[in-house]
Amino acid sequence: MSDVPLSPARVGSTPVGAAIDEANRVAVERMTAVRPRLVGVARAGEVIPGLGAGMLLHAGPPIEWARASGPLRGALVGALLHEFAQEGMAADEARAEAMLAGGEVRLEPCHHHGAVGPMAGVTSPSMAVWVVEDEATGRRAFSNLNEGYGKVLRYGAYAPEVLARLRDLDQEIGPLLGDALAAGEPLDLRALIAEALHMGDEGHNRNKAGSLLLLQRLAARVVRAAGATEGGSERAAAALDYLAGNALAVLNPVMAACKLMADAAHGVPGSTLVSTMARNGTDFGIRVSGLGDRWLTAPAARVEGLYFPGYGPEDANPDIGDSTITETAGIGAFAMAAAPAIVTFVGGSPEEATAATLEMYEITVAESPHFTIPQLGFRGTPTGIDLRRVVELGITPRVNTGIAHRLPGIGQIGAGLVRPPMEPFTAALRACAAAMGVG
Repeated sequence: MSDVPLSPARVGSTPVGAAIDEANRVAVERMTAVRPRLVGVARAGEVIPGLGAGMLLHAGPPIEWARASGPLRGALVGALLHEFAQEGMAADEARAEAMLAGGEVRLEPCHHHGAVGPMAGVTSPSMAVWVVEDEATGRRAFSNLNEGYGKVLRYGAYAPEVLARLRDLDQEIGPLLGDALAAGEPLDLRALIAEALHMGDEGHNRNKAGSLLLLQRLAARVVRAAGATEGGSERAAAALDYLAGNALAVLNPVMAACKLMADAAHGVPGSTLVSTMARNGTDFGIRVSGLGDRWLTAPAARVEGLYFPGYGPEDANPDIGDSTITETAGIGAFAMAAAPAIVTFVGGSPEEATAATLEMYEITVAESPHFTIPQLGFRGTPTGIDLRRVVELGITPRVNTGIAHRLPGIGQIGAGLVRPPMEPFTAALRACAAAMGVG
């Protein structure tokens, strides 16, 4: 019936269980059928549905300014300062904070607009975004351009050099990458992710191979696109330096690809498949295929990891970001066995990386037919988180992630591993049972 390997342990022993198994089969088949392709770079306000003036998108479930974490507040302020500059206005931090506190700026989750953003995930109308499209359906997803490591907007920093970097991405590098993509065939991101996993990436915190593959596929096109423009060689060099010098360059389009996959699995009646996991620095939230667009939330967890010199756990903000969309689609920490070197960044040992992947098979309904792990005999990555298994076994999904400082304006201070809270999964399972009339 399907080329997606399903675990025998998922076969329902009751009519209700069998119906859920079938719904989950449909959901995961839809997820794995998606073929995401990188088709362009564009201005966010021109392509993201519903994103207009006076609105900022953010990572995680819905939240208001009063409850926003330090890094999210910093990123929101920085994004407004960035928008002020596009309008020819002076940077005014106090005015930005007053507008946010007074409700003059509408805050909405990236996920509500077909978008995703790492860490704070803040996206404003003038920002450049990657455009990723499903080959078969034409559905699209979006993510902004990754700024690199350290003191960057997504970690809540907004110093002048951070805003200058954003301007370069939006006005120079992004448009040139868009021209390069427009000049040729779309890039097959599903194939790129599969190849990167075979080269030591896991698709979330280790993207060295994937970013080099993106550079390989775009380099000649960037040079040609820049060639006919004024200062073409310098423009090309800047864009190639961005791709070559940023090991996270591919993360954002990969996240958009995973968003397309996960969204394809959403909306299947009776399915207990998790179609969204996201954090805003205050709350962790999930959405479930069979429960519509309802969010189930709990306080975000603390990350256990390695810290940059001078920082420690007391400086850290709770978990934040949309990048858990990678785990939702079956890569990231779910594919850590493919990337043993990730432990030098997030902590642990190569053996623990393999154990993390093996454990995730226990809570998923399938193995990916596209993403495979050489270290496990090319077994498909664990794909399709099933609420029932999470709650029954007491195993929450594994996530590897960066660590943001708890105060706005400082930025990244480390990276590590985190387990989401169990409460949203338990609440979601109860909601599924109620919807099916099961006591």
